[in-house]
Amino acid sequence: MSKFVLALDQGTTATTAVVVGQDLSVLAKASNEIPQIYPQPGWVEHDPESIWSTTCLSARQAMEAAGVHGGDCAAIGITNQRETTIPWDRGTGAPRYNGIVWQCRRTADMCGRMKEDGVEPMFRQRTGLVLDPYFSGTKIRWLLDNVAGLRADAEAGSVCFGTVDSFLIFRLTGGASHVTDVSNASRTLLMDLRSLAYEEDLLAALDVPAAVLPEIRPSAGVFGVTKGLDFLPDGVPIAGVAGDQQAALFGQTCFGSGQSKCTFGTGAFLLVNTGQRPVPSNHGLLTTVAWTVEGRTSYALEGSCFIAGAAVQWLRDELGLISSAPEVETLAGTVQDSGGVIFVPALAGLGAPHWKPDARGCLVGLSRSSGSGHVARAVLEGVAMQITDLAQAMANDLGEPLKDLRVDGGASANGLLMQFQADVLGVPVVRPKNLDTTAMGAASLAGLGVGLWDMDTLAELVAVDRRFEPSYTQAQRDEVLGRFRRAVDLVGSLQG
Repeated sequence: MSKFVLALDQGTTATTAVVVGQDLSVLAKASNEIPQIYPQPGWVEHDPESIWSTTCLSARQAMEAAGVHGGDCAAIGITNQRETTIPWDRGTGAPRYNGIVWQCRRTADMCGRMKEDGVEPMFRQRTGLVLDPYFSGTKIRWLLDNVAGLRADAEAGSVCFGTVDSFLIFRLTGGASHVTDVSNASRTLLMDLRSLAYEEDLLAALDVPAAVLPEIRPSAGVFGVTKGLDFLPDGVPIAGVAGDQQAALFGQTCFGSGQSKCTFGTGAFLLVNTGQRPVPSNHGLLTTVAWTVEGRTSYALEGSCFIAGAAVQWLRDELGLISSAPEVETLAGTVQDSGGVIFVPALAGLGAPHWKPDARGCLVGLSRSSGSGHVARAVLEGVAMQITDLAQAMANDLGEPLKDLRVDGGASANGLLMQFQADVLGVPVVRPKNLDTTAMGAASLAGLGVGLWDMDTLAELVAVDRRFEPSYTQAQRDEVLGRFRRAVDLVGSLQG
């Protein structure tokens, strides 16, 4: 058997493992959902043990389906839901609290107080981020302040903090490696974009001791080796790590400045590669590290929408309009348009470019004739229109519009959504044959990390499934976007 790479994609709602051959073909994959925990409105948590157990289970299932043996695994790549923060015991690896998920809004008041104290410009300039509950730093501060004994143990050196990649690496290596990659570290509010290191002023402002944080490494290279697992032998290198959105950008081979992608997952995330310089945003976007590979750091501009595929889950789980996510396209296709119904997907606040953490989602324009098909279509259109707002903000920062948009993630399989996205965006939407670009990004980085392939080889391997060409006139785009933006103005006043 030739060597393979095992890509572990730990997402917000599920953990997926993908077995990738040396020719970058997908040999098999397996996925298992993780439960969502909602202690109170606006709070979202994950059980770290569920994250770990689904990682192990998915890896075993994928390897079994591919018919491969652990001894042939050349490397492991990890990509993860970013910003989600876990505290664990340095000696045992046991969680000290549930992971606080990136969607969680419990630190909104803390962010508000820090803004009033006038420190946000420092964070904006140093980290490229805004003071929002989205990011890891305020989650760490909340845990230290609210979990009994945690701060004292942290100061004594017996507690580790990390994003999901760090937790998985710690477990995979039997506690030998407490590390992260530069893309994940750039989402903590604690790392300077230029020095690529934790900065004392940022740590002090959030009252986080540096000793609890993982060491920052490049995105491709050996982070540690496996130890004590029942599905892989000892000594397999973990050689590629990136946060999910950066991994998708890499997996879409957006290696050049100006290339962009949007991942339609639980949330929706639009990134454009800006090359080897961080570009500040004047339009509500984030400046972030894309990756560090072969000694060079690439940066990106990013717009984040907290709700995309999660809106379809809401239709399924809370409203009961569909029994499975793929059914939403069929239901939405039963009507010609949304019948004037507009959905603003602010179910977890509004992200870029608005940054209104207390905003609530809404359906407006309902009439007696509005049916489930209109609501389903409005949900899909609302997701696409928030992406269009991000693309416009990105074009304003870059000084030129996007030429096209590469898409991936589960919801990009929805043809109705992708066509509407092209219509309101006004540029082609390009969907690859392999929609698992996040996992492929992790696998690609891991292969680079152990020398299985190079960047030139990777750039040749993305095959296009379909191009969605825009069909709307500019007047049609202006009309539907105008209605949506008026609805966005409304939800900004609907406080939680």
